[in-house]
Amino acid sequence: MGSIRLGVDVGGTFTDLVLIAGGRVITAKVPTSAEQSEGVIEAFERTGIDPAEVQVFAHGMTVATNALLEGKGAPTAFITTEGFRDVLTIARQNRPHLYDLTRQRPRPLVAREHCLTVRERMGPAGVIEPLDPVSLQQVIATLDPLVAAGQIRAIAVGLLFAFRYPAHEQAVARALRKAFPEIHLSLSTEVAPEFREYERFSTAVVDAYLSPALHFYLRRLATRCQERRLPVPQIMQSSGGVTTIGEVRAAAALLSGPAGGVRGAAFVAAQSGYPDVLAFDMGGTSTDVSLILDSTPQTSAAAVVAGYPVRLPQIDIHTVSAGGGSIAWADSGGALQVGPHSAGSIPGPAAYGRGGNEPTVSDANVLLGYLADGALLGGALTIDRQRALVVIKDLATRLGLSDERAAVGIREVANAHMVTALRVMSIERGIDPRRLALLAFGGAGPMHGCDLAQALGITRVLVPEAGGVLSALGLAVSPLRRDFSLAVLQSLGGLGDSWRSFFETLEKQAPPALAERQYFADLRYRGQSFELTVPLSLQEELAALVERFHAVHARRYGWADPQQPIEWVQARLIATEALALPELRAPEADSGAQRGLRTAWFGGAWQSVPVFDRTRMGAGSTIAGPALIEMPEATVVVQPGWAGAIDRCGTLVLEFVNKSEDLQAD
Repeated sequence: MGSIRLGVDVGGTFTDLVLIAGGRVITAKVPTSAEQSEGVIEAFERTGIDPAEVQVFAHGMTVATNALLEGKGAPTAFITTEGFRDVLTIARQNRPHLYDLTRQRPRPLVAREHCLTVRERMGPAGVIEPLDPVSLQQVIATLDPLVAAGQIRAIAVGLLFAFRYPAHEQAVARALRKAFPEIHLSLSTEVAPEFREYERFSTAVVDAYLSPALHFYLRRLATRCQERRLPVPQIMQSSGGVTTIGEVRAAAALLSGPAGGVRGAAFVAAQSGYPDVLAFDMGGTSTDVSLILDSTPQTSAAAVVAGYPVRLPQIDIHTVSAGGGSIAWADSGGALQVGPHSAGSIPGPAAYGRGGNEPTVSDANVLLGYLADGALLGGALTIDRQRALVVIKDLATRLGLSDERAAVGIREVANAHMVTALRVMSIERGIDPRRLALLAFGGAGPMHGCDLAQALGITRVLVPEAGGVLSALGLAVSPLRRDFSLAVLQSLGGLGDSWRSFFETLEKQAPPALAERQYFADLRYRGQSFELTVPLSLQEELAALVERFHAVHARRYGWADPQQPIEWVQARLIATEALALPELRAPEADSGAQRGLRTAWFGGAWQSVPVFDRTRMGAGSTIAGPALIEMPEATVVVQPGWAGAIDRCGTLVLEFVNKSEDLQAD
């Protein structure tokens, strides 16, 4: 077996590949195909690498995400405790915008007629009413013709208090597996063994709904990999770690691609000596923003994806619908809008020549000269500036603007959306963005990095060597990981030293091969509805955990109350493999890095600016704006007032050196 680590990320527009061999990075990018596994193999074959040299293949994809967003999951049944049939419909009364009276809730993933109940009841202290076998057989009898007709292809089971007493759920599962051995089954106690029945039930249903499509895709991909002598892929989870095909859960892989990008950002930033960064991933259809502190991506215990709660650990990512393919349009009042609709990969932006006929952010970048007319994108698409000009001219006429001002306006509106996302992940988390670096990546991110940094008062922008395919790089350097949790629901004051027993229970579930351990406690003040996750050490005293919770609470919310009793809600264990990460190395600088000059829009006017070939820039190569740097998968727009150099790891480090420049780039 070889020593190469392979990461392949399937995005909405492009499929990205990274190979890490001896500290050097090899990249490839191809348009995403309708059958995603074909794009994966095509991207690898472009590298010309012998499959036998690949030691690890890590994969991130959008199969589960797309199925949820598009409502194309498997027809699913839900079995719950008698009297709780409508929990999925009732949901929660809280809403993201209090006074939005027109908000439409997403339709439950399970039709009401497919929500079935069994007679049983667990309580906080155990069995209240035993599981009734007659009601269970009635449920099976109801499902039998539906399963036979293909009207039900997955089943989720969620019973009250099963997170603490799973015996009834397990009994229901045994009966269902015996009756329907071919049907996918998701138990809430296996998927998300945590309290709050609605969130636990929702997570189990999401997992069941998405699993058939995901497992079908993964089986097909595994077969194609075996045919080409590639290793069976490991799958990226939303938590930022990979797992095996046999252990992956669909609900845990919803943010597979974005999580890879954040892992890659943390890896590159740490190697360049920047532990605290805002990671900004702008792709073809959306932008993902995340916060990295002390070289560790910030995580959350739950999220809402497409309107459905998913109670599983995941990297804390804020997404906005502003990408290179976001469509620009004029509303009824004549104001310029960008998004939320996207041209996607097909037809894509007009400049791609695949039938797109609406102006996008990418078309604006082409018109302004940031992307070269005639350039080859992803090895298959030729940029056509004339097509971009046609669609932007039409919009400019409706807005009463020049072509250039319309294109600049498209960028400014898209930038405003992304600045809002960056504020959410910094200021709203109690972090001053001015003390962070901004790491810009994705196919479109480096074109907007300087603008966004100036808007936030950030003075340093990092662009990795593999900035256009950083999600794939993150996949290649991610360790195997499994998460375990245990419901506690006890007051901290009466625990004494017994709290260590929580983690002894979790340790028994963790495989020895995943030798590295991290321990966390979900804590809250008595009377609060939600918790904060706080790290801990098994060697410390409980008082140290208490002090740390007060500090975390004060940083997040601006206050803490040391006199208030604290409740321990959940104990968490993260088990990961001990992974020796490669050290990135920049190549030697090439004196012929400058390709020539290009006319592009900077400082409110057309200027002739230098264009550099990123592949010929090495450690110590310097740059000063205005300038353009062309990478194999992206382009860096270096605005006036910015300058920097390539560091020893191959990362471009730009700094805002001209304080006389406007805070907002034109």
